Amino acid sequence: MTAQTMEELVSLCKRRGFLFQSNDIYGGIKGLYDYGPMGVEFKNNLKQAWWKSMVYERDDTEGLDASILNSPVVLKHSGHEDTFTDPLVDCRACKSRWRADQLFENNKCPNCKSEDLTEPRPFNLMFKTAIGPVDDGSSFAYLRPETCQQIFTNFKNILDSTSRTVPFGIAQMGKAFRNEITPRNFIFRVREFEQMELEFFVKPGTDDEWHEYWINKRIEWWVNQGIKKENLKKIEVEKNELAHYSKRTVDINYVFPHGEEELEGVANRTDFDLGSHTKNQNDFKITSEVMKNSSSTTKLAVQDLEEKKWYIPYVIEPSAGVDRGVLALLNEAYREENVDKDNKRILLSLKPHLSPIKAAVIPLKKNNEELVNLSKEIKSNLQKLGLGRVVLENSGNIGKNYRRHDEIGTPICLTVDFETLEDESVTVRDRDTMKQERVSIENLSEYYKKYFN
Repeated sequence: MTAQTMEELVSLCKRRGFLFQSNDIYGGIKGLYDYGPMGVEFKNNLKQAWWKSMVYERDDTEGLDASILNSPVVLKHSGHEDTFTDPLVDCRACKSRWRADQLFENNKCPNCKSEDLTEPRPFNLMFKTAIGPVDDGSSFAYLRPETCQQIFTNFKNILDSTSRTVPFGIAQMGKAFRNEITPRNFIFRVREFEQMELEFFVKPGTDDEWHEYWINKRIEWWVNQGIKKENLKKIEVEKNELAHYSKRTVDINYVFPHGEEELEGVANRTDFDLGSHTKNQNDFKITSEVMKNSSSTTKLAVQDLEEKKWYIPYVIEPSAGVDRGVLALLNEAYREENVDKDNKRILLSLKPHLSPIKAAVIPLKKNNEELVNLSKEIKSNLQKLGLGRVVLENSGNIGKNYRRHDEIGTPICLTVDFETLEDESVTVRDRDTMKQERVSIENLSEYYKKYFN
């Protein structure tokens, strides 16, 4: 079963070092979280799985890691300065602030139930920061609200340096920032988060086909990460709710503990973005409603070699939040099981490639030098295989170590006992089945590689 409540996941995450409230010793800041020892490993494994799928396993994608600070000019021509807002409502009674779409109870304040509310007004979600030594308001940048804009502004750089031809993609992972009015639901909606985004450039007229391709491809990828297909739902975004750049968007929703919401969106952004940033827009037949009179000095277009004409590519964008992915996968992997009539255990049944720790090596007695030294040697040899983090657990309490690693999601535990000193084999315990088998130290590396590959 998955977690029944968000509180169960929050408790596990703090207890086992996945996530902590940021600035916790000073009361914390709402909408900010820090990834602990287990969380950073898990998050990095998820990102590596995405990068491998998007870049390494494809022959039509390049990577990018652009700066976090965005020029106001970029976000002016992308439409963000004018459109990246949420409707904000203030409660005059309790002084709380809400997004207008969160007033579920007949326009009553969710906090105090008062009906004394202000009219909705636009609230810009972008964070500003000063550039240079003097903060006089004349020189500033925005913390990027999404990772994609500098993919578009680097389009020509990547074309020129890689000789790519359409269709091809540019992938990027990284931080984004949004000044959310009401962050909520743990790490689902926060002010600082990470995105995994692909901008896939296609010839106009082929965009519908490529859009369907990426919708199906992304659902398949999440299933491969461990989410049951029946827990993922395709939601067609209504035309009146589409972003300003979108021709069509399909959200891939997941049933989180707090309810069904978006895990990833796959949008057909048409030629809006490259058209907005390109020189001499009037030279091209741009189908979308773009910002006119771009001040860009670059032509973000490609040439059709058969027709000898230049055109601006359409963009298909699969965009996923790393933090939402972490939350969904933690929820999906959460299990409570009865070991016997008196005991139950909590475990994270994560896919092995995502597990924060791949294996724990446990000497039966912590003060036995021979067992401890052999355990250290085994741990070191497995770590050298480069499949992820391996840890030495030298507490001397096998039962507690097993339970701890069940909750962390460690796939296998290796116990080095006194029998090991005689037959040179260790006990390997499987997390999900709790079955144990003896494996010789000589064959341990091959066993380990086979298990994870």
